[in-house]
Amino acid sequence: MERSITDSLVDDFSSEGSTGTAPTGRRSGVTQNGIPDIVIRRLPLYARSLSYLSGEGIETVSSSDLGLRLGVSAAQIRRDLSYFGEFGKQGKGYNVAYLLAEINNILQLDRDWPVALVGLGHLGRALLHYEGLSEQGFRIQALFDHNPSKVGQVIDDLEIYSMHDLPGVLSKAGIKIAIMAVPASGAQAATDALVAGGIEAILNYAPIIVQVPAHVRIRHIDPIVALQTMTYYVHDDRHLHNK
Repeated sequence: MERSITDSLVDDFSSEGSTGTAPTGRRSGVTQNGIPDIVIRRLPLYARSLSYLSGEGIETVSSSDLGLRLGVSAAQIRRDLSYFGEFGKQGKGYNVAYLLAEINNILQLDRDWPVALVGLGHLGRALLHYEGLSEQGFRIQALFDHNPSKVGQVIDDLEIYSMHDLPGVLSKAGIKIAIMAVPASGAQAATDALVAGGIEAILNYAPIIVQVPAHVRIRHIDPIVALQTMTYYVHDDRHLHNK
């Protein structure tokens, strides 16, 4: 059976005892369309673990050790990274600080991103005050709500705007990312307004799947659905109490 180029890269990198050479870094000419979305979804997990390792004072890590922390195989990590270039030294593993910086650069996390928040109910306000967003460079800079009674209110020096003001506010602030925390009934209309306003990426907390054009990236986050997938695996003791 013929081996693919990726398989060859994996095998060459994993060979033990090789003297190897310095990593060559990112490969030029890599396009967004050429990378599977599932690979992009795993990169932030790699970056988070590398950040923890750096905080622990660990300077180098093998793909095997990194895989153990993440619950994925070493081959999967090497395969994912091989889409973008060569970041480790053969037989030596990865320099933690170097690989973290490269992944952050790939994900464009080496800068701050202004974010719009649509929906200032309980969830929206919780997200607004979640410090983890700003700590990771995502700074909510524009607030929107369809409820007239909320429009004009000021929270943490940010005014809540009407959805009618959305295009002008987004354009002025140069915002391309939005978080949506609205009821299901208004989710598609809010999505359409964001897309028309130039938003290119949406994190959707509304309990409904909304449709976006091909050039817009969307992630749906529904805690209820996540819980419903886990109850299948929980041991049911009810039959014991009925005996």
